Amino acid sequence: MATATTTIISSPPSSLPQSTSKPTSSSPLSLLPFSSSSSYPSLALHSLHRPNPCLPISAKRPTFSPLAAVAESEVATEDDAASDEAGAVAVAVAPPPKPKTGKAALLLKRDRTRSKRFLEIQKLRENKKEYDVPTAVALMKQTSSTKFVESAEAHFRLNIDPKYNDQQLRATVNLPKGTGQTVKVAVLTQGQKIDEAKNAGADIVGGDDLIEQIKGGFMEFDKLIASPDMMPKVASLGKLLGPRGLMPNPKAGTVTADIPQAIQEFKKGKVEFRVDKTGIVHLPFGKANFSDEDLIINLMAAVRSVETNKPSGAKGVYWKSAHICSSMGPSIRLNIREMLDYKPPLTV
Repeated sequence: MATATTTIISSPPSSLPQSTSKPTSSSPLSLLPFSSSSSYPSLALHSLHRPNPCLPISAKRPTFSPLAAVAESEVATEDDAASDEAGAVAVAVAPPPKPKTGKAALLLKRDRTRSKRFLEIQKLRENKKEYDVPTAVALMKQTSSTKFVESAEAHFRLNIDPKYNDQQLRATVNLPKGTGQTVKVAVLTQGQKIDEAKNAGADIVGGDDLIEQIKGGFMEFDKLIASPDMMPKVASLGKLLGPRGLMPNPKAGTVTADIPQAIQEFKKGKVEFRVDKTGIVHLPFGKANFSDEDLIINLMAAVRSVETNKPSGAKGVYWKSAHICSSMGPSIRLNIREMLDYKPPLTV
C-alpha cells in the first residue's frame, strides 16, 4: 500500500511553462499532498490564484534599528507638542465668562472681609447668646463706634408667610421717645383742608399741582398723607410711589380725614412697619445716642405693636427670633420669653 508523502520542490521541471512575471510574497500559499501513483508529481507549493509556482519564501526576522527608534520618538514628541499647542490656543481663544450681576455678584459669607473696627466690636458680645432687654440695649450702644450717630434697629423674625392674605402684617407704632429724625411730611388735599394742613406743620401741601410735580420726579418728602377724596387721583402715582414705600395707605395711617392729627403723629415719631417676603419685620426705634431708658421704652412699644397686630392666619409659635443692632454694628440676640414679659421701668 502506497503511503502519501509531502514534497517541497525548489525549482520547477523544465517541461513546465515558466512565467516571466516575478512572484510576489503577498500571495497566499498552500501545501497540498500528492500520490505516488500519479504520472507526474504535483507541485506541493503553488499559488491559489495563479497557476505559476512560487519560489520558496525566505524567513525574515525583524531587525532593530536605534536610529529608527530615535526618529519615531522625536516624531511622537513633536506630535504631543503640537497637540499641546493646539489645546493652549483653544483655551486662549475661548471667550471670557459672562460677568455676574445682582446678588450672584456678591461674595459668599466665608469670603467677605470685615473691617478692623467691626472685628473689634464683635468681640464685645457672645455669638448665639440670648440677652435680656436691658443688657442687649446697653451692649448695642457700646458697639456704636462710627463718626456719625447710628440708628437703633430691631429685626423680628415671625412665623408667617406674607404670600397669603391672612398672614400679612402692616401697621404703625407710635414711639413715645421719637425716632430722633426730622420727618418731612407732604399732604395731598384740596379745599379748606389745605389751610388746616399748613397750620398743623406740614412741609409740603398741594392738590393737582403737587400730583403733577410728583409725576415729574419730585420726591422731596419722607411721608405722603392724602385725604380720602384725593385717592382716585393719587391712584395714578402707584408706579412711582409704590416701590419707594410712599404710597398712601389706610393701614399705614397715611389716608385719613383728620390730617392735622396724622401730621403731628408722624412728626413726633410714628413709624410704619411691614413684614418682608421672608417673614421678617425691620423697624428703627431710635438713635444710638438715646438714653438706655428711652431706647427700652421705644423697643417695647414696637414689640407690643407687632404682638397686637398678629395676623389671623398665624399658627403655632408666632415669634421665631428677635435681634437688635446699630446701623453699622453686629446683631445682638434677644431672649424671646424675657422680652415678651419685660415691663419698662418708666411708664409713659
